Order: sequence, then C-alpha cells, then structure tokens
Amino acid sequence: MQDLKISLITVAYNAESTISRCIESVIGQNFKNIEYIIIDGGSTDKTIDIINRYKDHINIFVSEPDKGIYDAMNKGIKLASGDIVGMINADDFFADIEALRAIHGGFIEKNVDILYADLDYVDNRDNVVRKWRSGRYRYGMFNRGWMPPHPTFYCKRILFEQLGVYSLDYGTAADYELMLRYIHLHRMEPFYLEKVIIKMKVGGISNKSISNRVKGLFFDLRAMRDNEILLPLVTLIFKPLRKIIQYF
Repeated sequence: MQDLKISLITVAYNAESTISRCIESVIGQNFKNIEYIIIDGGSTDKTIDIINRYKDHINIFVSEPDKGIYDAMNKGIKLASGDIVGMINADDFFADIEALRAIHGGFIEKNVDILYADLDYVDNRDNVVRKWRSGRYRYGMFNRGWMPPHPTFYCKRILFEQLGVYSLDYGTAADYELMLRYIHLHRMEPFYLEKVIIKMKVGGISNKSISNRVKGLFFDLRAMRDNEILLPLVTLIFKPLRKIIQYF
C-alpha cells in the first residue's frame, strides 16, 4: 500500500486546559507517518510550557502573534510538507487511536483529494451532547444548507496551492467558505468516511454572543454569494436548521 504522509496542524492560544489532551490524542495514534505542526498565537498562560513537554513528538512549533485562527492555519499550511493536510484544534481530540489510519486508508483506497467524516460534540464531562453525522455528499447539497464538519476535513496539500487557502475576508466563516469553494464551486468530489473521528468541545467563537452570531450569518451569506450558491438567503435559513437533527 502506498504510504501518504499526513501533516496535522494544531492552532492554539491560551489553551492550557485542553492542549495536553489534544496532543496526546495525536501522538497516541496507531498511524505514525505524521508531520505534527503546532501554531501558537503567542499564549500568555501555560500553553507554551505544556507544548514544550511534548517537543519530541512535534515536528514544527511556532509561537507568535497572528491575525486569528485562520491566519494561524494558513501559517501551518505554508510550513506543511505532507501529502495530506488536516486540522485538529487545541480543544478537540481524536475519538480513538485508529482515526488517522482510517483517514489515510480512505485516501488510498478511494484515490480522492478530499475526505470528511463524522464528529461528536461533548461537554466538560465528555458526555456526547450533539452528533454531527455528515452523510454522503451529492452535488447541490450546499444549496440546501449542508456542510461537513471542518475538524474532519482533510485534503491533499496541493489543493491549497491550486485553489487557495483560508480567506480572512470571511471572518468566522472562513472554514465554511473554503469547503464551499473546493467542493461546491470547483466541484471536487469528496469521500465520506462514515466514522466519528473527532470529539469537539461545545461552544465556539461564533456562538459566544448574539453579535457574533449576527456577524457569522453575514459572513456565511457573503461566502454563499461568492461561491455561486443558487439562493443564498434561502440557504442561510436552511443551514442552521440542519443542526437540529444533530441533537437527537
């Protein structure tokens, strides 16, 4: 079997309460052909000290101020040398030790450029409070508010060179815009790995306040219009409604 290297990027900022679990879930993977990159935004708590405890398992570590999470991701992408690139943020962790092996197998067996999977949201006690089951993609689903969970999105590194990286113009919707651009606009066919690969803590920047939610909707709408969504205002309504089923 051909062996593809996976560049895994963790973005962190003042993440002392979660970074250890994230890192340990990476170094505990049964798949070992990993280039692990951590981009820290200049943390002022104990995050950097904790990261340094694992320095023997980290290939690249950068700590400096940035323009936010997507700027940090772009820095990681620029430094990456793997065939495949994926993100695992400091407050996320792999669902089991076979996650990366399954991802690698999907790329090899299906000969695809993009892969996505399933995700569980968990509370502070690791109880599952929301299940994001993506389902198989068919062209046009983005028009109906569909999107895959970004923490499960992996793609060939060359796509960033061909189709661009995360655009900071879309604020908190930069990850949505990139997936929309790759899959919907450029019609890249993704493979759906029917497996929970990521556990993600509930909450997020875009959900912390009403103003952030309004800004998030604005950025979503802009991403839809710029990437040829058929009826952006209708899709803007459908997108949050699709989340309801994830709670049952």
